Amino acid sequence: MAENADLDNHRIKSFKNKGRDVETMRRHRNEVTVELRKNKRDEHLLKKRNVPQEESLEDSDIDSDFKGVSQSSSLSHYVTNGLIQLSAVQAARKLLSTRLIYSLLFPSPSLQFEAAWALTNIASGTSQQTQAVMLCLYFLRLLQSPHQNVCEQAVWALGNIIGDGPQCRDYVISLGVVKPLLSFINPSIPITFLRNVTWVIVNLCRNKDPPPPMETVQEILPALCVLIYHTDINILVDTVWALSYLTDGGNEQIQMVIDSGVVPFLVPLLSHQEVKVQTAALRAVGNIVTGTDEQTQVVLNCDVLSHFPNLLTHPKEKINKEAVWFLSNITAGNQQQVQAVIDAGLLPMIIHQLAKGDFGTQKEAAWAISNLTISGRKDQVEYLVQQNVVPPFCSLLSVKDSQVVQVVLDGLKNVLIMAGEEASTIAEIIEECGGLEKIENLQQHENEDIYKLAFEIIDQYFSGDDIDEDPSLIPEATQGGTFNFDPATNLQAKEFKF
Repeated sequence: MAENADLDNHRIKSFKNKGRDVETMRRHRNEVTVELRKNKRDEHLLKKRNVPQEESLEDSDIDSDFKGVSQSSSLSHYVTNGLIQLSAVQAARKLLSTRLIYSLLFPSPSLQFEAAWALTNIASGTSQQTQAVMLCLYFLRLLQSPHQNVCEQAVWALGNIIGDGPQCRDYVISLGVVKPLLSFINPSIPITFLRNVTWVIVNLCRNKDPPPPMETVQEILPALCVLIYHTDINILVDTVWALSYLTDGGNEQIQMVIDSGVVPFLVPLLSHQEVKVQTAALRAVGNIVTGTDEQTQVVLNCDVLSHFPNLLTHPKEKINKEAVWFLSNITAGNQQQVQAVIDAGLLPMIIHQLAKGDFGTQKEAAWAISNLTISGRKDQVEYLVQQNVVPPFCSLLSVKDSQVVQVVLDGLKNVLIMAGEEASTIAEIIEECGGLEKIENLQQHENEDIYKLAFEIIDQYFSGDDIDEDPSLIPEATQGGTFNFDPATNLQAKEFKF
């Protein structure tokens, strides 16, 4: 099997794109601009969380402190004294943290609970503040408390510390947090407590620089296989995101997730009624198909492609984008996997996104099409052309994103090479839709690879032709930088065989 993979990779490098091997075609999440979570904190959950206040000050209570003092004078007073107070407040904060930690040792459950609550909120702050409560052994001891509220508060505090980054995560893991944490997953646990436990598990799975220890992943996976059955949406969403983090850690971690047996239960969640579950599931299975052909096939064997007509027409554009990214990694696979995408009727839908999606989705579609021209058989590439992919493909040659331009040029050159004696027919389609003019312009591109590739295409397939381009055939840029090109109305596909 490995020998065949090496031969396939050699074929790709030598026959078509010298710079595009399997690793390039398969694109992991950190190398792709598609992001469902662009905010500083994830929209589905937070790395750190404050304990919500049970009591709040009334406006009258706040105002009473400032009665008889104007806004301007009170502000001036606090600014003037701010620098003087800073060192005192810092000292008080350090002293308070120390006192709170010592309070965890007292045998009073109420005192332990209140101290743990305060320290939890400190640990939800900056990394520097989190270091103040790095005496995690105290919190670990509280996990053994017979009082559930104390246990839960300790879990919450540990979750905030673990969420501070991989160093804190691995430190808490080294103290032995995983086993007592997982022991709370049982039928008697209250739902709010289980949500906290699941959230901490997510934090344990976060970060891949470095990833969590392999033995920790092995410990956690059976728990995730149990939690994925849970009916609570918050727990389910967090469980699937934990799996998505684990599958984003390289092929070895992908295999561990596959070996856990969770994939057949993960795939159906792509059609879950809750968008947050769909989003997490799509990321998780998408990460799996960045792995080997064998790992990709495990997902395909679960009838995953049957979910994609709905995902590609989802009302949320970010789901469309992620779905096309997923398919771009399938078309980077072997020829049977390429055929599976064709048989599922998804190619016209990818081409529609290429023509009509927003730019991020168009970019993913360009990768999906270009990958197919590398991985596919002659008849598969022929089918692609018959679906009138060339005009919307060419429309992306005028975008500013150099990576997209190069991916499209690669794809066009592959199609021309594959067409052989029928290359003139492909060249005619490129010419009629305005692609030739764009390729000619790219001969002056600042990127060396792009202008060389453009020159090669012109020299090999358009040399000596004088082109009078009809500007009405060139797709117009719409607001936001996308391109409207309707292959069904602007140009009729030409019937031919390679």
